[in-house]
Amino acid sequence: MTTLVLGGTGFIGRRAVRRLAERGERVAVMDINPNAVSFAEFGDLVTVMRGDIIEFEDVVKAVLASRPDRIMNLAYLLGSGDDTPHFTMKLNVLGMDNCFEAARICGVDRVVYASSVAVSGQQSAFGDRMVDEDDAMHGTSQYAMHKRFNEFQAQQFNSVYGMNITGIRPANVTGPDKVRGSTDHVMCITLPASGEPVSFPKSGFMRLPVHVEDVAEAFVRVTLSDSPHHSVYNTGGIPISLGDLAEMVRGFLPDADISFDSDGGKEDSGNYLVDNSRLLGEFELEYPPLQSRVRDIINDVRRDNGLPPV
Repeated sequence: MTTLVLGGTGFIGRRAVRRLAERGERVAVMDINPNAVSFAEFGDLVTVMRGDIIEFEDVVKAVLASRPDRIMNLAYLLGSGDDTPHFTMKLNVLGMDNCFEAARICGVDRVVYASSVAVSGQQSAFGDRMVDEDDAMHGTSQYAMHKRFNEFQAQQFNSVYGMNITGIRPANVTGPDKVRGSTDHVMCITLPASGEPVSFPKSGFMRLPVHVEDVAEAFVRVTLSDSPHHSVYNTGGIPISLGDLAEMVRGFLPDADISFDSDGGKEDSGNYLVDNSRLLGEFELEYPPLQSRVRDIINDVRRDNGLPPV
């Protein structure tokens, strides 16, 4: 069995590719930055080609060259993209449509793609309750609107062409090498881990962190499933304020220089109460405690900086 991973050298993609290969799956990778990471340890189990998801011909060529049984699309612009609306639209909307259409005309019915918790918008739209996949979407940023359209388009392909396209809505993905998108929860860990100070506007601002390795595992399990029960899944995560996250970091790094300009911020937070029971139950996933993942990130950073682990 072969899986084509679009965006396979990116933040989540490189981890998903490794997890697929470790399971003995053949993996083809298409990415605009094919040399960003090496998969040499897997030999001919993983092949990498250059391609731009904005270019329909590139996507079709990748599908025809690899003849995959399934496709995982992780090629998108992480973050708002509000400063480059035309390019962002081409990558997030046209790129996703290119993936769906290339899969269709090449006879690949099984596709899994990245949506986002951003589709839900602010937590204030739901009050103090958990939000599930069937709730209305209130996200209004360019990124959120693109993801909302991706979900609509996936449903169109499923209903019109009988395809089996599934979306996963990652929450605030965190990891030592994340540099785009929501990064305050990442910097709250990585900068103190390397001995640098960090400051944020409000200590009460809420995030929903989930480690990138756990998200990669979710993508792999859903992708390898031939008949998932639902068309969209929330990854969820652990709701926590930046202030409480700072205290967790100080538990490992007592001298961590993390400061806040003021209290508050909860009322301005995006969706952070998310029901992920659909994903965890169906695919038998269990996330490690956030505290252990924070420690993992700290030690990843310290190892890269030649510092002893905590």
